[in-house]
Amino acid sequence: MTEEVFRSKAVRKVLSLYEPIWALEYSMSMLYWDLNTYMPPGAAEERGVARAKLVALKQKLLLSPEFREAFRVAEKEEGLNVYERGVLRVLKREIEKYERIPRELLEEEARVTTEARKKWEEAKGKGDFRLFRDDLARVVDVERRKAECLLKEGMAGLYDALLDLYEEGLTARDVDRLFSELTGPLISLFRKVLDAGYFPSKHPLEEEAYDPEAMKYANLLVLEKLGYDFNRGRLDVSAHPFTTNMGLDDVRITTWYQGNDFRRSLGAAVHEFGHALYELQIDRRLARTPVGEGVSLGVHESQSRFWENIVWRTRAFAEHFTPLLRPFLPFLRRYSTNDVYRYFCIVRPEYIRVEADEIHYPLHVVLRYEIERGLIEGSVSVDEVPQLWNEKMEKYIGLTPPNDRLGCLQDVHWSAGYIGYFPTYVIGSVLAAQIARSLEKELGSIEELVREGRFAPIREWLREKVHRWGSALPPKELVREATGEDLTARYFLEYIEAKYARCC
Repeated sequence: MTEEVFRSKAVRKVLSLYEPIWALEYSMSMLYWDLNTYMPPGAAEERGVARAKLVALKQKLLLSPEFREAFRVAEKEEGLNVYERGVLRVLKREIEKYERIPRELLEEEARVTTEARKKWEEAKGKGDFRLFRDDLARVVDVERRKAECLLKEGMAGLYDALLDLYEEGLTARDVDRLFSELTGPLISLFRKVLDAGYFPSKHPLEEEAYDPEAMKYANLLVLEKLGYDFNRGRLDVSAHPFTTNMGLDDVRITTWYQGNDFRRSLGAAVHEFGHALYELQIDRRLARTPVGEGVSLGVHESQSRFWENIVWRTRAFAEHFTPLLRPFLPFLRRYSTNDVYRYFCIVRPEYIRVEADEIHYPLHVVLRYEIERGLIEGSVSVDEVPQLWNEKMEKYIGLTPPNDRLGCLQDVHWSAGYIGYFPTYVIGSVLAAQIARSLEKELGSIEELVREGRFAPIREWLREKVHRWGSALPPKELVREATGEDLTARYFLEYIEAKYARCC
């Protein structure tokens, strides 16, 4: 089957040599999933060493004379198709990265982040940043040194080098421009919605207790209806919901269970479903190749935010699913579908990013962006993080966290070394609305499809326009192919103004 897509003998030679590298990545993904789900806490140090050795082995294989020679030969080929060009584009970025970063630094990063991940979990549980402070300092130091290795001509600073790892070609200037377009209108809309009083400051459904086992089956039912393939995926529990793909036939998601406020568990499951669906719908002919996964975190986040915001946070979703959820969550019998809709979409200041409403969510990301960029560029010290976080929360969200668990310890990203990741969340929200606009031109109202429980047409449209390509197309080109335009904040602002104007 691969030969149908990859016709060039030179490219097929590269892909043959790539398979052991793919197998290493498969193994590292499995280790990361286990780290966040079932690994005993005492195994962190040993797991860090194992991950470090696997990363070093990947570097060795990518930079081997045989692999680089095969790559050079393939690069000289003419008339390559879009998938073959994609393979070479992705591998070129990988080879350059591993050429620039010393093996010792790669191993150090794997060890430091593995240990930091477990220390973060402990610190978050106790709400005490001091327990994580030294680990965060080590992570920032490693990521800064990595950025120094990756800094290229045309980049304005170290943070650009990290942004490019997660969103090909993205710069801090791009992020500043996008955030400046969004911040003012979102703050203004937020005030209008709050003044209108449509959403309660506290919804009674938040206090309704549920049985975690029953909630698990409620999540499974919703995921099945949306189209999650449980033959190739599973649902587990973690301290912070996430999605991991080992390959095209093993894509796993997690959620969390607090025992009350069930939307936190359900919303996380729907969000992660969007990530998983992307990976599960990639053209199977791209399996075990460098282009057999999502192209960027911004595009990836657009898929999770699409299902979370455009599908889940709708009156239609509440109307379709509330009757189906009542057997698992009996307290829902006391609430109307409109009650459930207002509960899902409640607009108010929130401490936790993943629980923030659509309007305020980007402002949570602006806060993180400003802090992590400062950490890398040297204008912010690790010791300043808790106080600076609280000051920016007050500025952007209007709240001061009562403890570090609700403040600077709430996200897993920094412990994992994912600095430069956060801006892609806003790209995802913006792109989700842009994709929804294009989808509705062909399929009609998304709300009507959701109300009728017709999710297959939505999945198929996303498969054809976005998912099937894997990372064969660069993200900016993929956005143009899918929507006919470059990324723009226009449709997100139009969507969110129209949706919440009904509540004012």
